[in-house]
Amino acid sequence: MAHNQFQLLKQRRFLPYFVVQLLGAFNDNVFRQAIVGLLGYMAIDAADKALYTQLAPAVFILPYFLFSATAGQIAEKLEKSRLIRITTAMEIAIMTVAAAGFLAQSMAMLLAALFLTGVQSTLFGPVKYSILPSVLRPEELTGGNGLVEMGTSIAILVGMIFGGLIFALAGAQGPWVAGAAVIALAVAGNLTSRAIPPVAAGAPDLRIRWNPLPESLAVWRLTRRQLAVRNGVLGVSWFWFVGTVLTGNLPVYAEAYLGGHPTLYVFALALFSVGVGVGSLLCEKLSARTVEIGLVPLGAFGMTAFLLDLYFARPEAAAARGLDVAGFLAQPGAWRIVVDLTGIGLFAGFFVVPLFALIQSRTPKGELSRVIAGMNIQNALFIVLAAGLGIAVQRYLGWTIPQLFLALAVANALVAVWIFTIVPEFLMRFLSWVLVRSLYRLRVRGVERHVPDEGAALVVCNHVSYMDALVLSASIPRPVRFVMYYKIFNIPVMRWIFRTAKAIPIAGAKEDAALMQRAFDEIDAALADGQLVGIFPEGALTKDGEIAPFKSGVERILRRAAENGRPVPVVPMALRNMWASMWSRRDGRLRRMRVPRRFRAHVEVIAAAPVDGSAADASSLETKVRELRGDAA
Repeated sequence: MAHNQFQLLKQRRFLPYFVVQLLGAFNDNVFRQAIVGLLGYMAIDAADKALYTQLAPAVFILPYFLFSATAGQIAEKLEKSRLIRITTAMEIAIMTVAAAGFLAQSMAMLLAALFLTGVQSTLFGPVKYSILPSVLRPEELTGGNGLVEMGTSIAILVGMIFGGLIFALAGAQGPWVAGAAVIALAVAGNLTSRAIPPVAAGAPDLRIRWNPLPESLAVWRLTRRQLAVRNGVLGVSWFWFVGTVLTGNLPVYAEAYLGGHPTLYVFALALFSVGVGVGSLLCEKLSARTVEIGLVPLGAFGMTAFLLDLYFARPEAAAARGLDVAGFLAQPGAWRIVVDLTGIGLFAGFFVVPLFALIQSRTPKGELSRVIAGMNIQNALFIVLAAGLGIAVQRYLGWTIPQLFLALAVANALVAVWIFTIVPEFLMRFLSWVLVRSLYRLRVRGVERHVPDEGAALVVCNHVSYMDALVLSASIPRPVRFVMYYKIFNIPVMRWIFRTAKAIPIAGAKEDAALMQRAFDEIDAALADGQLVGIFPEGALTKDGEIAPFKSGVERILRRAAENGRPVPVVPMALRNMWASMWSRRDGRLRRMRVPRRFRAHVEVIAAAPVDGSAADASSLETKVRELRGDAA
């Protein structure tokens, strides 16, 4: 079992796929930058160069609009490693056309090859992300996505540099070098793809419908079935919007506002790309190997903060001109801009990686490729919109690039608030993540293996502190409907988090019989809907650190589910070392909470294999939880 994301790079189920997608992103950018280099090498006028430079991105992205729906259906129907081999074989043929275009110095052939490259990328896109949930365990999903995003960011950057240098260094041999390079990279990708193990098709019986317009609408609608997935897709598309505005304007920004030689643009792009890579890799550590969407608000607000500072760091054009990297870094305020560009990328990584993991974990496997295809259509739309708006506000409204970055910062904040208002789960998870990671050093064991990825289940756990529900929420990738004593539910501030998480308040029969009945009705309805429900069968916080006898309420829940013909599994869990932490009742002098002897106490959450709910009772479940907790109260 992999203990961190880097161990995935030693395993056949991940490494060949990772290398293939890395080589694909690298080759795409070598090819595109080599076309730009060829334009500088060819004896054509400036107007034609400008036309081809602006036409190339449009030619590449057009297939995403035309063929994404078909690509999503094909990726759903075919065995995935076979499809990857097909797409990499296509790349060899396409790059052979591109090599001929370089040798003939024919822009028509190169643009045709670029269009075909877009087609190949469109076909590869859905399988690139839909394969991950099939080859990775749930606890590896965030780390695997982090590696993919890191690899893609660095491959794009290095590919642009390599492609841009071909004609600068090879001179008259540039067309030969460019052609040989793109073919060699395509062949390497195809050979590597043959090592990818078979991965079953998501929907092998799917009937492919070829009409692109209605099917594009159909796959886009699939992205909107679940609110969290819909807004996850929207978040990914917004990431592409922000990235397009920023990177699309970096060349002029680096020259006019940083006073740089054109090579300074590459340095600025490298800062952003490395930031995205580092942020992507950190997501697994920060999320404790779960799908932690609480990082999404952190990423959004961090991006806004650094975009705002980037505006204030250099709002006016630079007085200097032609600076190389060393010359720029010697200028006053240069390091502030370095930090800002890196920070934007870092928090962009925090923003986008959990969204990919969320989409993958919440979408049925038989629909995931089509959902990714629908997302790609929306991404392409946002990229075109970002490029168009960037040009329009500068040309017709007279905005400067720093003003554009300021507007982007404000828009990013508004979009983030809008998404988090529509789906409070994002913000609730963020607040839970901040509280839990601030107060505790959390270790999670067994949750990834034993909590079902989908379908109803009842989670039972010992009850030690007022923070128990939040600690468990931070440990379980799926949303959990916790049943909690109504007085804990009504704690100020925490009440909003519990209500947003759709916790179920309950009272004793003598306190409020009607509330108790409503709670049992709501529990039964949640289980019938295939949700996770979490309960603390002791019925109250422990007063001495020991586990109290489990009450019969758990049996009532399971009996009612079985009588309705839908028995549910029960996942025993235990909290360890919480008695010595904040918010327990260990210190009677403080009545409600205990100030810990050390900040951020080590606590553990442990899960055991699910047991049959139709055969479980309170006593046997109590025994299971006691065994899990052991002596570590």
